[in-house]
Amino acid sequence: MALSGPGLRPVLRALDLAGSDPSAVLIDGPGPDEPSARRSWVVSCLPVDSRHGASVLLLATRVPDGPADATTVRRHDPADGGGDLARYEALLSAVPQVVWLMTPDGGISALVGRLGDTGGGLWHPGGTDVSWLDAVHPKDRVWFGERWEATARGEALLDAVVRVRQEGDPVRYRHIKIVAVPVLREGKVREWIGTATDAEDQWRVRTRDRLLERASAVTSAHDLSEAFAATASAVVPDLADAFVVFQLRQTDPTRSAPGAGTAHATRARSVLAPGLPPLPAATDDFVLGTAARKVIGSGRTKLLTFPPGDPPRDLISGRSAEWLAQAEATSLAIVPVVVDGRTVALASAATCRGNPPPGDAELGLLEEVLHRVQDPLRRTLELQSVRDTALVLQRSFLITPPRVDGAELAAVYQPASTTAEIGGDWYDAIVMPDGTVTLSIGDVAGHDLDAATEMTKASSMLRAFAYTDGPGSPARTLSRLDHVALGVSTAALITALHAVLRPAGDHRWNVTLSNAGHPPPLLIPAAGPAHYLNEAVSPDPPLCVAPEVRRHDRQHTLTDGDTLLFYTDGLVEAPGTDISDGMRHLADRATGLRHPGLSLTDIVTALLPPSGRADDDIAVLAFRVAPARH
Repeated sequence: MALSGPGLRPVLRALDLAGSDPSAVLIDGPGPDEPSARRSWVVSCLPVDSRHGASVLLLATRVPDGPADATTVRRHDPADGGGDLARYEALLSAVPQVVWLMTPDGGISALVGRLGDTGGGLWHPGGTDVSWLDAVHPKDRVWFGERWEATARGEALLDAVVRVRQEGDPVRYRHIKIVAVPVLREGKVREWIGTATDAEDQWRVRTRDRLLERASAVTSAHDLSEAFAATASAVVPDLADAFVVFQLRQTDPTRSAPGAGTAHATRARSVLAPGLPPLPAATDDFVLGTAARKVIGSGRTKLLTFPPGDPPRDLISGRSAEWLAQAEATSLAIVPVVVDGRTVALASAATCRGNPPPGDAELGLLEEVLHRVQDPLRRTLELQSVRDTALVLQRSFLITPPRVDGAELAAVYQPASTTAEIGGDWYDAIVMPDGTVTLSIGDVAGHDLDAATEMTKASSMLRAFAYTDGPGSPARTLSRLDHVALGVSTAALITALHAVLRPAGDHRWNVTLSNAGHPPPLLIPAAGPAHYLNEAVSPDPPLCVAPEVRRHDRQHTLTDGDTLLFYTDGLVEAPGTDISDGMRHLADRATGLRHPGLSLTDIVTALLPPSGRADDDIAVLAFRVAPARH
């Protein structure tokens, strides 16, 4: 019904015919789109004083379609049991919507519908000494109270979805859509009138879509920590005040009881709402409580509720119980993260600061969010497994630098911060029986388990050729490796730097090296700035590219206190930057680190980027001539 122009006239006429006694009438009128189609409406009329002066507030509610030949008025007539209007009002009272009126003393009465209905009623405190706003969920009281006051000042219409306490025990909250306007007389709010409609299903759909959109970031996560971080950010503060994910560690898989062998975990990620106390320091050996172990065994969510700050210490680990007490927690939900039928992690969600425990809707959403990330987590776990295997494979070939008379060796390997970037970097050092030292470093193209596997082949063959060739030509050794690699390796490209260092007496070492497409070594002299060897000479092509190419040896001499640094490109190259800038920065840092107080290991470690910030894996091998003692 269009309550303006021609559509308003039958309403006013109906109200005039109704007289001053009834507050509502039932009318039939034309539909908004098809004038020939009739529609029935209950219209309530209330005189109000608004910002614009004396006004009339009309509340129109459509009723089911019925035959009508003309616009008519049907009044409440006690003689026939209430007449059509009474029957339609009874029908409206069964609809999950309440039209309510709040009097100046805070009393609430229903104009249409019944207060307190589970299907959308407004909770009623049952007395004037308690404001119904006390029934609003503690997390919603501040913002809802501000909206209420703004509406009372005439700044906005109150139209909000808020959690309202439902009558009964235990305490439960339900999402209610409340639309309300103040009724003004002489410029003051005398009463309120509004509607209350159940919004639980709508809230669930909207919140579900929003949370799953946030959790979709898990699909692009490269490791478990990133995956759990995306999940945690989707949960706080909508569903919980604190969210902690524990990645499980199997300590004794031979035990027969379900979950009995998984009593320890590592805290993978945590997110806290503002104002909560910090969590205890994370450790790699977190002992799970009884409730957590039962969740692992059953694969089902467990919700523990308790008085504020008084968690059941017989069910929760000691450290967790202490924190829950400090945070004045009222509940702890433990949700298993199950992948391929195996619980791989536990998600713990707590309500704190006296906030009520989550209802069935919130708990169901939490479970759904964690269920929806299982497939991305499975892929992340598979990548993590590949990463772990590659790391084990790589480190099995990263030797401890041998002791060298008259010199010092140091080496370090730092894996990339992301799963996808674990690949084929390696280094090696051999001390020959005659005191000659061979050094090699290389990188197999690719960043996966295949690259790590090919690395093992290349490094093993180079070590064998280096030992059999002895103090011979590094170029010849790389040529032999190049020919054999074509037959036994599937690597598309391998860069390598191989050097033979011979002691020449008087704290001098003669260096012969050959470079197969690898970044040039950095010379850090005892005095003067660091600089790269072979800067003016292009390196030979990488291995597995042109096996017939002639490779070359380069000659250099190291003197008292000089350092020769071999490295892989992860040390000087980063996405979006020029490798020449990275090389210049490395040389400057190396120059600044050169002083007697630092060991070679200290220098090598200081040249690495901070842990967790490397985009590629890094291998570094350094050789320093022992300084003469004066």
